[in-house]
Amino acid sequence: MFKSAASVERLTNRLARLPGIGRKSATRLAFHILKLSKEEAFELADAIREVKERVGFCSVCGNISENDPCYICTDPKRQRDVICVVEETVDAAAMDKVEGFNGLFHILGGRLSPLDGIGPDDLKIKELLNRITDEVSEVIIATNPNVEGEATAIYLSKLLKPLGVKVTRIARGLPVGSDLEYADAVTLTRAMEGRREF
Repeated sequence: MFKSAASVERLTNRLARLPGIGRKSATRLAFHILKLSKEEAFELADAIREVKERVGFCSVCGNISENDPCYICTDPKRQRDVICVVEETVDAAAMDKVEGFNGLFHILGGRLSPLDGIGPDDLKIKELLNRITDEVSEVIIATNPNVEGEATAIYLSKLLKPLGVKVTRIARGLPVGSDLEYADAVTLTRAMEGRREF
């Protein structure tokens, strides 16, 4: 059996720990890095080091940022009365592209998943509740439309409604360009529930 150098094996093992990277992909990446020039490899290493040294999490919303509070929380042009709650930073980036939304965000840092040992105390739920003041008129729950995301949305709505804030959930349904015949019953039901007047 082929055995690679110990340092290549170490790199492969480290890369295999990344989410979505299996052993084969990690091996391919390790050999790709090995083929890079020293300068390119050191630039990659420096970029990793820099992001770990300079980027942290916003103490207000949980977004990644080089400044605390982040640029969204400090932007005076943002609507201060609407908070969109998402699971992860990548979700906030996607929602920030939505035309017509110019509010604030709150990143939970995950979703409720009892099977994985993730409960309410593992998410930034207390921080969200602390942000609910008289200034906040609406909280939009934009967790992913899967079992854990739905459970998280229901849990949050039960905590938020007694605080006197309007709680809404993003509509779910058919993606643009899809055919009805290929959609499952749950997706079609949600599309029907989320319908609006022309």
